[in-house]
Amino acid sequence: MQFNPEVLQKLIRIVGEPFVFTDDETRNHYGHDETEDYVFPPSVVIKPANAFEISEILKVANDYKIPTTPIGARTGLSGGALSIYKGIGLSMERLNKIIEIDENNLQIITEPAVITQVLREAVAEKGLFYPVDPSSQGSCWIGGNVAENSGGARAVKYGVTKDYVLNLEVVLPNGEIIWTGANTLKNSTGYNLTQLMIGSEGTLGIITKIVLKLLPQNAHNVLMLVPFYKASQACEAVSAIFRAGIVPSALEFMERDAIDWTLKYHDDISVNVKDEVQAHLLIEVDGNYPDILFSEAEKIMTVLEQFEIDEVLFADTEDEKNALWKMRRSVAEAVKSNSIYKEEDTVVPRYELPKLLEGIKSIGNKYGFKSVCYGHAGDGNLHVNIIKADMSDDNWLTQVPLGIREIFALTVSLKGTLSGEHGIGFVQKNYMDIVFTRTHLELMESIKRVFDPNNILNPGKIFPDEV
Repeated sequence: MQFNPEVLQKLIRIVGEPFVFTDDETRNHYGHDETEDYVFPPSVVIKPANAFEISEILKVANDYKIPTTPIGARTGLSGGALSIYKGIGLSMERLNKIIEIDENNLQIITEPAVITQVLREAVAEKGLFYPVDPSSQGSCWIGGNVAENSGGARAVKYGVTKDYVLNLEVVLPNGEIIWTGANTLKNSTGYNLTQLMIGSEGTLGIITKIVLKLLPQNAHNVLMLVPFYKASQACEAVSAIFRAGIVPSALEFMERDAIDWTLKYHDDISVNVKDEVQAHLLIEVDGNYPDILFSEAEKIMTVLEQFEIDEVLFADTEDEKNALWKMRRSVAEAVKSNSIYKEEDTVVPRYELPKLLEGIKSIGNKYGFKSVCYGHAGDGNLHVNIIKADMSDDNWLTQVPLGIREIFALTVSLKGTLSGEHGIGFVQKNYMDIVFTRTHLELMESIKRVFDPNNILNPGKIFPDEV
């Protein structure tokens, strides 16, 4: 498509011609993420090298009121990186360096396009630990994790991205460059702009540097896979484990179809699942003292005796542990390979998980769709994959959205909310009225206007169409 030639020349002068793209192939490549089959190509793709270049680009975009969408690794599941209104697609891929690992203060300073797993491995080599581990950690970027406030399996014990961000370098929509906080563990100085940026999904500013706190690396862990004959009891067991005084480092739920589809998808993983088993919990405890860990594992087994379970599998070697984690992290890929699907990201207080699971199945029966559920049960975060299978196209387009609205209404009635870690983005924005009043939404939108009065930065996200 035609892009303003005058603007295009200004952008080329900022970053250099090799880093400005208007061809259809590149635009389409940067026009999608992992959200279903949506494709919204930007008018032009730009690949800046640093905060200064991003500042100059945003000054141009602000002057000409051009929609500008920050684009990360495109692993998101809520459409946050989609260029809904075309304009500039701002790929962050060249900002991909770890700047410093501060072993004395247990901190890391990084650019946003560093792959999360690469960052975790880099600090692990120095005996340090960055706990946040989204399932896509091998491909997602740390900047996207900050923009979406990503979680992961170990959030139940260690928290999510927001719990580790100390300070951010951010380019505002008018081109100004600021630091949002300080590289300190405590900060009670004014409004917390750092936390405001985290989870703002690229609508308030472009993150160009990130300061994260780190932890010492734990030396040991125990991992077990627990088969349940009733999926509802697997959900009930989650709260029972915590009430017994144990805080696992991970506690993951997978219902039967999630396991079966994943085992078919990965023929190198071998887990024997009896026909009667409906669900599994993957439970990990970690620490520095094996005796304490084995004691906690025994206590967990005592809790599990009150439920109908099959033989528990303890992973004895690193290869066995890696295989079980590979199985859990591959569920989304396996589901995607089997059917067209929509993935929702519900979260409730963990004691309400059985009611949430039961309600999701009931709603599916009402609207004629099947679902595959799995997720971070330890913190009440259940991913709901709605499967098209043999549904007609008409029912998929008309009935499923009604069912999703009921699932979210149920979630909110259980004191939960729409998203635990995927964000709102493009696909969930029109459900925001379920959890927020108009007052809430107008407050959020007024914050957006303060930062971005011309609404150039990632427009079409978070806020319902009617607001």
